Amino acid sequence: MDTKLQVNQVVNENENENENEHEHEELTAVLSSPLSLDYEYGDYRAPNLLQRIFSLLKNVRPGSDLTRFSLPAIFNNPKSQLQCYGESVYCVNDDLLNKCANGGTPLGRLASVVGWSISTYRNLMFGVAPYNPILGETHHASRGNLNVLLEQVSHHPPVSALHATNEIDNIEIIWCQYAVPKFQGTSIETRVLGTREVRLLNKNESYVMNSPNLVIKFLPVPDVEWLGDVTIQCQETGLEARLSYKGNSLFGKKRNYRAVRGEIVSSSDMKTICKINGHWDSIVTIEDINNGKQTVIYSAEDVIKSLKTPIVKNPKGLWPSESAVIWAKVNEAILSKSWDKANDAKIAIEEKEREIVRSRKLKGESWVPKHFVLSGSKETGEWGWDVTPKNIKVTTGPIVYPM
Repeated sequence: MDTKLQVNQVVNENENENENEHEHEELTAVLSSPLSLDYEYGDYRAPNLLQRIFSLLKNVRPGSDLTRFSLPAIFNNPKSQLQCYGESVYCVNDDLLNKCANGGTPLGRLASVVGWSISTYRNLMFGVAPYNPILGETHHASRGNLNVLLEQVSHHPPVSALHATNEIDNIEIIWCQYAVPKFQGTSIETRVLGTREVRLLNKNESYVMNSPNLVIKFLPVPDVEWLGDVTIQCQETGLEARLSYKGNSLFGKKRNYRAVRGEIVSSSDMKTICKINGHWDSIVTIEDINNGKQTVIYSAEDVIKSLKTPIVKNPKGLWPSESAVIWAKVNEAILSKSWDKANDAKIAIEEKEREIVRSRKLKGESWVPKHFVLSGSKETGEWGWDVTPKNIKVTTGPIVYPM
């Protein structure tokens, strides 16, 4: 373990004491609809692009210090990025993870894992983004037997960690995610670093995968796409899925728009077993190359159309670090389109976080995550950290997705 974790364990002890102060305090959580198919957030509709641009110009004046500039709340959807990661796992209409755990063959289980992986990528709205999570922010929610816990484990770089367990189907998910955006002239390309691992404990199988890049395009038409190559490997079965997320080209090859194509191969001889083809916002099929049989492994309409809004089932189980508690006033103001109130509430949260960082720096303290252990090194100049959950299982969350 990093010696920094041992030396500064006192930081966590102090924060635990502060958390205990809220043990009998009634906390307020404001939840909003998850991102569904067709860019829908339930009843919430973001203001048009022109209105958002005017808001940006209103908040940026000549000589402004942009290092302390906070993006106006009119550019935000009413939730934290941490919640978005969690919702991509538990806000679903169809239990794809159950199919992963109970598949009859190694090939069938890998095909189901591929379908589940595709389900975590949603249609995103151009010009609207979730809030950046503050350090130590958490999100704890459940759907059926699946319990999900996330924590913002690092701020520079901004790393989010997720741990999910299902004791009935004996499934465990561990992932960490770190986004690196770069301006490319006509687009912003965000490399999504980190790994995702799905463990099927009854089968003693582990599926490790990466993520495509998120690309925000300004020209020729403003849009948001998932692009790049993804590999899903299972060392125990020797099977590997290779996927390529494609998008519109400059010359208008629309058949590739939101397409996902790939194959499943045997790792030992690299022999292709199946072909994968479709679009991640509609239907994806798998084809057995030996007999030509096609099977649907993912249907966006079945999985993410008309998703329900999560509810707080156990208010006493909420933590002060919960995303929906931290951002409650901002969420409430955005949902009512009270933009000045939303901006004030958002700036207050961000300024309080800066004060905590300054105080910690003066005391010579380093922050330690509550629910994960960080490991790895940064010697290469690129992010190379990994996360390990501190607990074997995730308990039932106070926030529940209605089934």
